Amino acid sequence: MKITIEPIDPLHEDAIFLLHEAAREIRPLYNSGKDPNINLPTNEALSERGIYLLARVDGKPIGCAALRPSDEGTAELRRMYVLPSFRGQGVARMLIQEIEQAAIKFKYTTIRLETGNRQPKAIALYQSCGYQQIELFGPYVGDPTSVCFEKQLPGPERGGV
Repeated sequence: MKITIEPIDPLHEDAIFLLHEAAREIRPLYNSGKDPNINLPTNEALSERGIYLLARVDGKPIGCAALRPSDEGTAELRRMYVLPSFRGQGVARMLIQEIEQAAIKFKYTTIRLETGNRQPKAIALYQSCGYQQIELFGPYVGDPTSVCFEKQLPGPERGGV
């Protein structure tokens, strides 16, 4: 199985397909009783110093991740998702590595992210990739289901590129 990762417009139909799959999977964990197919989300247009990555196998979209600027030195890892049938094969780690490389290229020093407290595999993945749990930030402050993480990136002042 050859996995390719490419930048893509977050409004592309493949990016929206994965966003909707993620919503259908996650919503039942947090919205008991609501139809997970109603009011499906959409992606925002790509911002400056941001990137949206899509993982594919044989041209089929199987995973995604996005990097969105928060401030001059900090970006947020968002839209992290891999189809269930492709989990456990390193796709998420590949996406995270590519996002981190893009963040370094964009001269960010920190990546933050939010996940849900009912997603222990996601939490374990982020921790195994070097992310440390932090206080809730931004729109997640006060959300009892949110768990936030942060990772400092290598830079010239830390012996990196």
